[in-house]
Amino acid sequence: MENGIKRSPSSDKMDSEMKKTPSSLFSITELDDFYFSHLSRTPRLNIERKISLDDCSISGNLRQVDSHESMSPMGGLGHRAGFDTPRSISDNLFEPHPTVVAAWESLRKSMVYFRGQPVGTVAACDTATEEALNYDQVFVRDFVPSALAFLMNGEYDIVKNFLLKTLQLQSWEKKIDRFKLGEGVMPASFKVLHDSNRKTDTILADFGESAIGRVAPVDSGFWWIILLRAYTRSTGDSTLSETPDCQRGMQLVLSLCLSEGFDTFPTLLCTDGCCMIDRRMGIYGYPIEIQSLFFMALRCALVMLKPEGEGKELLERIVTRLHALSYHMRSYFWLDFQQLNVIYRYKTEEYSHTAVNKFNVIPDSIPDWLFDFMPNRGGYFIGNVSPSRMDFRWFALGNCVAILASLATPEQSLAIMDLIEERWEELVGEMPLKACFPAIDGHEWKTVTGCDPKNTRWSYHNGGSWPVLLWLLTAACIKTGRPHIAKKAIDLAEKRLLKDGWPEYYDGKLGRYIGKQSRKYQTWSVAGYLVAKMMLEDPSNLGMIALEEDRAIKPVIKRSSSWT
Repeated sequence: MENGIKRSPSSDKMDSEMKKTPSSLFSITELDDFYFSHLSRTPRLNIERKISLDDCSISGNLRQVDSHESMSPMGGLGHRAGFDTPRSISDNLFEPHPTVVAAWESLRKSMVYFRGQPVGTVAACDTATEEALNYDQVFVRDFVPSALAFLMNGEYDIVKNFLLKTLQLQSWEKKIDRFKLGEGVMPASFKVLHDSNRKTDTILADFGESAIGRVAPVDSGFWWIILLRAYTRSTGDSTLSETPDCQRGMQLVLSLCLSEGFDTFPTLLCTDGCCMIDRRMGIYGYPIEIQSLFFMALRCALVMLKPEGEGKELLERIVTRLHALSYHMRSYFWLDFQQLNVIYRYKTEEYSHTAVNKFNVIPDSIPDWLFDFMPNRGGYFIGNVSPSRMDFRWFALGNCVAILASLATPEQSLAIMDLIEERWEELVGEMPLKACFPAIDGHEWKTVTGCDPKNTRWSYHNGGSWPVLLWLLTAACIKTGRPHIAKKAIDLAEKRLLKDGWPEYYDGKLGRYIGKQSRKYQTWSVAGYLVAKMMLEDPSNLGMIALEEDRAIKPVIKRSSSWT
């Protein structure tokens, strides 16, 4: 027993669970997922221990530093004691970075309790700002990096409580102006109200009815499924994911997304403001962030859903959708120098199945900045693809998740890393990491954002720099064997994050200025740094969040010159 959670006696249990599923459902191979290659097979290291990049091989392996370190049944994802109090820190031989100590203190101050049990962390603890708005709430997407930090530190209860509490909220009836939302919609956030007189706690959930723009979160359900798998991987215990409530929760989320309609694409149609880019930024349609999260959630659910009753049919639909989605994304969302040249020479008004320009994109719509931005080596998944429209902007979260979910092929993953290195000043600058590049301005800014004063150029989601993205960048770097990129980014963040008070975002082309409306002591800025730091020091942590390439999904993109 550890933190009240029962561990499985051996990894044989995982093998037996996989064998229960008909082999026909595993044309999408997930067996390797339970044993995430060599990264999750190495013993875990004390979190306080200083590890240089010399201790990491290019593939992310770690040399064994402490031979007495124990391994969990899931292969190196066991409990790691300490690193949560000054006492445990002082007991170790090496002192941690002062930013790490301050980060843990800040993270613990952000914890929210319901009837005495921790259930999440608030979005921000900025006491200098009088207006709390909804920053005093627990957001599903915001809590993910907090949850990963707790899991990596062996603190499972808060994550389990969060998963169960949001699952209960999913079952609530959701209405906005007399209109009922889909049954599977997860809340964007919730708030715990404490009544000291009656000594009662009450939860208020927001499904979009109180959000700016009144947009329901499409990404919440995906993050919930991804976090459920991370919890299962970290604890080595599948008991929670196998409960009827969790099984139904996953089924409701995915049934909502896999429902048939008029769409001719396997990508998921959604509105602006439904994800991390939570203000109008012209991402409506098929934004890369949602497609990457959708793909990852499908793959995570594939290994957790039981092939019983409705689950069996859903598994078959997931397999079919994964094949179609991976083909579509790798074929039409991918852009590198070679593909840019193809689009530049497109013919228009093509008809029938032989058309090359299938979306009727006008070559003159290619923005001028792209010709200078695209290096000879490197590539990325563009922001959006829909009829007569390609959004050529770079979005960090969507590309990093594409790597972690293995939506990107190994060659594409390396090409994304090449692009980041080649365009370091534009995408990273002085504070990791640009949420979107480039910023839109002038008349385009007026029409696309609706003259949004928060999304002026190089601010907020319009080219602003977000420290929380540091953990996603680090995870992608480790998965692709580029830890030196993550180390360089973390070093940049450590120079300012603590001194600046953990801002929500930074402004300017290089991210030099604290965001004009940025909240300080933003919890996911704190947690994102901690997760990045712990993941770089112990790459086996990657196993709880990343997925191996599925060999059953054959790459459809021919090798280009940027992948040499």
